[in-house]
Parts: sequence; C-alpha cells; structure tokens
Amino acid sequence: MSHTIPDITLNDGNTIPQLGFGVYQIEPRDTVEAVSKALEVGYRHIDTAEMYGNEAEVGQTIRASGLDRGAVFVTSKLNNGFHRPDDARRAFESTLAALKTDYIDLFLIHWPLPTRYDGDFVSTWRTLEEFQRDGRARSIGVSNFQVAHLERLAAEADMVPAVNQIEVHPYFGNQEVRAYGRAHNILTEAWSPIAQGKVLRDPTVVDVAEQVGRTPAQVVLRWHVQRGDIVFPKSTTPERIEENFGVFDFELDDVVMERITELDRGEAGRQGPNPDTFDYIPA
Repeated sequence: MSHTIPDITLNDGNTIPQLGFGVYQIEPRDTVEAVSKALEVGYRHIDTAEMYGNEAEVGQTIRASGLDRGAVFVTSKLNNGFHRPDDARRAFESTLAALKTDYIDLFLIHWPLPTRYDGDFVSTWRTLEEFQRDGRARSIGVSNFQVAHLERLAAEADMVPAVNQIEVHPYFGNQEVRAYGRAHNILTEAWSPIAQGKVLRDPTVVDVAEQVGRTPAQVVLRWHVQRGDIVFPKSTTPERIEENFGVFDFELDDVVMERITELDRGEAGRQGPNPDTFDYIPA
C-alpha cells in the first residue's frame, strides 16, 4: 500500500506524520506483532506511554524493523505518578532506557491532574522544557489539557506546547479546546478517534461510507485528517491496521464533512475521563 502520509509542521519547526499508530491497551506480548505490522504497512509514527507498559516492545520492534531511528516518529508520555520535577526527570530517563534511544521525538504530560500535586502542572511542564533544551525530547506537548490549563501554561511557562493530545471523535468534537489550539498554534492530536468503535455503527457514518465506497472507519479517520488534526487509530487486527492506513487517496466533500461534524453530542459524547477531575495515579 503506497499512500504518502502528510507531515505537519509543529510550532517548534519540527514535523510530525499526520497519521500514527496507537498502542494504548495493547498488551506488551501483542505489541511487537502489532507495531511490526504497522511499520510494514507504512506507518512511521508510533504513540506509546509509560503507563501503557509497552514502551520497551515499541523500541524493540523499531530496532528489529531495520528502519533508521530517524525514520520513525516516537511519542511517549509522562506517568501520572511522576509529576514532581525530580520524579519527571527519572521517569524520562526510564522512557529513554525502555525504548533504548537517546531521544524522543515528542514527549507529553499525559494528564494535567489539576486536583493532584497542589494543582501544579507548571513545574512539570518546565521540566519538559529542560528535556527539549538538552535535545533529548525533540518536541514537547501535553495531553488532555483543557483551555484553562493551556492558558495557565501560556502565562507561567516559557514554551507553548507543540501539541495537545485530546479525546476527539464525531460524538465529541471537543471544539473549544481545538479552537484554542488553532488560535495559539498548538496542533490537536485526536485520541479515541472512532469513539472505541461506537461511531462506526452510526447511520450517518454508515450512509457516507456506502456513498464513497469506503469503510466507516476510513470515513471517520478521513474526517479527522481533513480537519487538520493528527490521528492515530489503534488495532491489533492486521486487516484493520492496513484499512486504517488507507485514508489519503480519497476526499470527503464539505456537505459530508458537516454531516459528520453535526453528530457532536457535546459533553454527553465524551467516552473517557474528564480532565478537570481525573486524578488516577498508578499503584
């Protein structure tokens, strides 16, 4: 399959492939096979996290692929238990060690945790700024940050996040956060892009898929792409991994785009935790 994935330029001048492969909830024992298939199909952007428990397998698979390290864009994220600066430094070292690499393309604060650490995610962010300054993180960003959290970083920190990785799908457009990102040159990365499969049975999505001769998943991923967001579907099924890659050789017209956008249910459509109250720290 020979589709070219567009690169998008981040606010720090680095580029990121618009389509990636996510490994959330993929067991370590299944990660090697899934990531191997993704790289074989043509994905060059892998999104992992310390809390997923599969960083080592991601690194192992990239090394075994024969691809140059510089050819694969790797994102990882800070464990919720390690927000204090010294803990964050140790956690970052652990991520580098697990991946067996001397740099990460993109490192994110996984959750803002505003009800933990006395609400201080700013000192955590400043620690990520250190990682970028010393070159061990090429780019830095955040995940699940709300507008108020982003505004606080803008007021108190030196750097603007390159990306904000948030829940976005047709049932939850997360429009306010996306709009803030657009206005402040912070790219949106959409996690749970097909709402854990729930939107694939939506009559509108099914109808559009029949019209354009594509699968419902391809239609929804194409919707994300045309909105300018970075997206990384997750699957362990080889056919799905390949299917999800095939979204760059067709387009949805404005009418269809709007039909899908209008499926937004606001806060009622959110599938994951609310970042304002989420306070999970792994045992």
